Amino acid sequence: MKDYQILLFYKYVHISNPQEVRDWLFALCQKFGLKGRLIVASEGLNITLEGKTEDTESFIKEMEKDPSASSAGSLQEGSGQAPRFLNIHMKRSEGTGNAFPRLSVKVRPEIVSLHLGVCDVDPNVTTGTHLKPEELHEWIAQKKDFYIVDMRNAYEHAVGQFAGSICPPMENFRDLPKLMKMIDHLKDKTVLTVCTGGVRCEKASGYLITQGFKDVYQLDGGIVSYMEKYPNEDFEGKLYVFDGRVAMGFYTDDPKHKIIGKCASCEAPSENIVDCREFGCNGQFILCDSCENKQTEKRGHTHCVKNCKKVHKSPIGKLWSKIKSIF
Repeated sequence: MKDYQILLFYKYVHISNPQEVRDWLFALCQKFGLKGRLIVASEGLNITLEGKTEDTESFIKEMEKDPSASSAGSLQEGSGQAPRFLNIHMKRSEGTGNAFPRLSVKVRPEIVSLHLGVCDVDPNVTTGTHLKPEELHEWIAQKKDFYIVDMRNAYEHAVGQFAGSICPPMENFRDLPKLMKMIDHLKDKTVLTVCTGGVRCEKASGYLITQGFKDVYQLDGGIVSYMEKYPNEDFEGKLYVFDGRVAMGFYTDDPKHKIIGKCASCEAPSENIVDCREFGCNGQFILCDSCENKQTEKRGHTHCVKNCKKVHKSPIGKLWSKIKSIF
């Protein structure tokens, strides 16, 4: 058994008491010594956690009992209705013990911010057909006529993506409506949306349907589920993840593993993702080991190769730029 395990999962389910569910999950995580990020909203849960393997499994069992449902006046065990948090597709991967610095459990308006407002989509009502990894593998092998649209952000595409996929240059998920023109020509085609663990595709695929797309699928369990079953096939590079691992791959020493990332400075093949340490910028980018060493030796830290947008746009960043120009 692996010492540490990372759980990645979500569920779109109505939660009438999100603050109470938040408090219950927080106490549950503390009980089992888990760290990670948990988002609770009236529309459901979005959770990534790490802990000792036996503790993460105990967490799942306790969560599935869903005693907090009693305060909602429904979904009681033995009432003929199942608790809200059963039948969740749990993505399990090996942890390091330090994937997260702390525990964060928050109530938010959405479990993934798309900000569609009155055009919001309920995945329980409208969403793309779930396509199993095995089915996608068969589609690719048979050269079926379909298009993969990657619903992740541009910095995620940079280190790994499905070969031949369409990757709209999103800075964040809520950019999707602005980039619809890029894929508008696919409305009559078969479209498969993909993302890390599947949660973004639930709404993204549903949104495509509301915009007139006629044959929409989503990759069940996300890219991580496909990579586990078919490592170094079809998905090239590594998968960007939102924890201390930053990017993950399977059997990366295998000759079939293809590096598609390029150093932002010298364009050499690389999968080394670093943070910009300039004041006011939280950007991440690919920097090969050689260029990282050069930057660190010259300025003491890594920094964006081009101008840091966040530095120059923010009031504090503008002030910092003026101070640097003086000295």
